[in-house]
Amino acid sequence: MCGISGIYGLEKITDPRASVSAMNDTLAHRGPNASGIFLQDQVCIGHRRLSIIDLDSGSDQPFLDPSGRFALVFNGEIYNYRQLRERIKNWEFKTQGDTEVLMAAYAEWGIDCLDLFHGMFAFALWDIKKQRLFLARDRMGIKPLYISMNKGSIIFASEMRALLASGLVPAKLDHTSLWSYLQYQAVHGGATMIEGVHMMPPSHYLEIHDNEQELKRYWFPGDKYIAGLDQSNPELVAAKVREKLRTAVERRLVSDVPFGAFLSGGIDSSAIVALMAETSSTQVSTFSVTFAEEEYSEAKYARLIADTYHTAHHEIKLSPKDFLESLPEALNAMDHPSGDGPNSYVVSKVTREAGITMALSGLGGDELFAGYGVFSNAKKLLEMKWLQVYPMFMRRLAALVLRNVKRDAQGAKMAEVLTLPWMDLLHIYPELRKVLIDRDINNLISSKNATFDSAVRMHLTRVPEKWRSWPQISQISWAEMNSYMIDTLLRDTDQMSMAHALEVRVPFLDHELVEYVLGLPDIMKTGQGPKPLLVKAMGDLLPRQIIDRPKMGFTLPWEFWMKGELKGFCETHLKNLGERAIIDKNFVLQMWNSFLKGDKRYTHARIWHLVVLEHWLSKNHVET
Repeated sequence: MCGISGIYGLEKITDPRASVSAMNDTLAHRGPNASGIFLQDQVCIGHRRLSIIDLDSGSDQPFLDPSGRFALVFNGEIYNYRQLRERIKNWEFKTQGDTEVLMAAYAEWGIDCLDLFHGMFAFALWDIKKQRLFLARDRMGIKPLYISMNKGSIIFASEMRALLASGLVPAKLDHTSLWSYLQYQAVHGGATMIEGVHMMPPSHYLEIHDNEQELKRYWFPGDKYIAGLDQSNPELVAAKVREKLRTAVERRLVSDVPFGAFLSGGIDSSAIVALMAETSSTQVSTFSVTFAEEEYSEAKYARLIADTYHTAHHEIKLSPKDFLESLPEALNAMDHPSGDGPNSYVVSKVTREAGITMALSGLGGDELFAGYGVFSNAKKLLEMKWLQVYPMFMRRLAALVLRNVKRDAQGAKMAEVLTLPWMDLLHIYPELRKVLIDRDINNLISSKNATFDSAVRMHLTRVPEKWRSWPQISQISWAEMNSYMIDTLLRDTDQMSMAHALEVRVPFLDHELVEYVLGLPDIMKTGQGPKPLLVKAMGDLLPRQIIDRPKMGFTLPWEFWMKGELKGFCETHLKNLGERAIIDKNFVLQMWNSFLKGDKRYTHARIWHLVVLEHWLSKNHVET
């Protein structure tokens, strides 16, 4: 796990080494163990290393092959590198790690090597002989790669801040992305808050040669959809899920450093810890956040799993004072603004301080096994297609009544759903995931009536259309994975864990497990209780207390804190945001005062991401 950076096209770059060095310095927190720069012909690439596999300096990067043909910078892990190494006969290996195997695999199979990798990665490989740059990102978008094209040059890095530090990318706000952020507390579809900067899409590669560029998808789960499934036997399906998840966990225990797991006491993290204990030859270390506010604390459930599997358990007791003290650090660690980031920052910090360099997470379990309320809500609304027979003026009237009768955030959101042109998943799902409705955003931004279409909807229209023929739950899963999961959860996890040089691995996003579960019919994923397929697959590994407990999610008691210890902090940032020409000062303060008075239309989530936005704009000196 590391940080990479680079520039292709150096003709107009005065000092490319200085620019890449500045990017490297910005990425120092991602890789404290080693750094390096390679400069030749049309490319300059840089690397910061966090040693996880093969701690020897021989695996430092940029990594050069003995023949002098290839130069590689690589962020991530290839879990099956040992198996691939055995298959490569025409390479004399000098190291014991996965970096050299990645390079040898590319030399052996070319682009097809991507189909063979089990892992999470973003890498850049320069072919000196062909003068060709090859960039690739893992299937599920676990590791980030930001790209900017500027005056004939292509600048890339693991973080957006590194691009800004290069001096080659102006820090100018993208106003279309601002609308997306206000809608979803994240920017979707590969866009970012900086004009001209994009994230490389997951499961894609980019080849660059002279003035030619080819961006191409190399994986899509539908390509193996329903391949070899015995859908008539629930017991067989559950056993197969158990086998694939166990294999996914086992793959991710490959490490030459101490490892642990995040444990909330929910089904997902408990399943990961149970399988870690089953497959690991050493005691598992677990970490959980606890609160003084009992209604937010999952401590007793985490302790139950820790006791059941005899883990070395660490509880992180969090008080408002503790959080307030660490909040500036957490916000400063944000490479891209998000409403959720500080949650991951706290647990990552304490995990790293305990001597753990790599941790497993239950992220992805809700998306894959239909654990969120958005699944049931979307299914209910999809059953209401009959609403389309009513003329729009009648639906708008019904929406007005609903908005006045049900005066909360959910009522406002459902009122917008009633006026959708189509009651299909492509229109319903993006509405369900909104934080602020369009009416509020139009009041919030100073350029009135500058409505943009839903970034989530636009992004889903660009996904290979075959996903719309899948079973309904699989369609919702893929929508979740390609929006909320990639652009909020995975981005937050990466930037907040890497702020402490902690690598986080996510077994639920193993691509073979994802392919299998998405290929199953809905009936296999429905039933009594939460995530019935996963629960059935885990069998007696999960205590009933974990299965039957109320779902809480990994969240912080924001409302209490924002009306208490964090009130001054929030108010200052909201006032500063209101001073910007892009924001209507009166409306942002109206939202804040409504929140303080308990107005249910403006919950903490609808306010906090505005606080974060102002902090991020100010911290990064972004021109608005």
